[in-house]
Amino acid sequence: MPGVDRATYGVVEDLARNRVNLNKVITHWPDMLKVAGSLVTNQVRAYDLLRMFGRDGRPTPLGAAFAEYGRIAKTEHLLRVVDPVDDTYRRQMNRQLTVQESRHKLARDVCHGKRGTIHQAYRDGMEDQLGALGLVLNAIVLWTTKYIDAAVAQLRAEGHEIRDEDVARLSPLKHRNLNLLGRYSFTASVPAAGALRPLRDPDTPELDEDDGGGDPD
Repeated sequence: MPGVDRATYGVVEDLARNRVNLNKVITHWPDMLKVAGSLVTNQVRAYDLLRMFGRDGRPTPLGAAFAEYGRIAKTEHLLRVVDPVDDTYRRQMNRQLTVQESRHKLARDVCHGKRGTIHQAYRDGMEDQLGALGLVLNAIVLWTTKYIDAAVAQLRAEGHEIRDEDVARLSPLKHRNLNLLGRYSFTASVPAAGALRPLRDPDTPELDEDDGGGDPD
């Protein structure tokens, strides 16, 4: 518009086509706070919220206000992603995506039957399968975490220098040591309550798959 200064945004000019309508947010701010409070106290259902935010396929004034408020967070996200100076945010996103993908890979390997797809024809059955899968994943993560902690403690006790920044990169989602398919080997030795089995000597030759190697520590 003539007479109105318009800022330029360089390489992100194509992304800066619209402006957040703060007037909508300000007008409906009291109602937005009520909605937030109702969510925190579990006083409103998701179905009721959808009815409040839209009607006949179009957003209500309150829904439009929430949409404008959400654009503020989206704008901050985009600016931090394209920041040419500080790539800390991008690195953090990459770490989070890597962890999430590792979790998905573990889930796919554990739920290997029928290629990892859920075939129950009813909702409760699907929820049971997903719940069981989540329980197994949590058990694996807990088991691996305890042995990683024990291994690090032993290495430090033996005089090895283990830096905290290296420990922070360890992941309990790695599972090459777990036997998810084939033969399973069980021994009669059971550790005492709360105790862990002795850690495997890394110089000991690995068992072949045909030898029934299951879950080396």
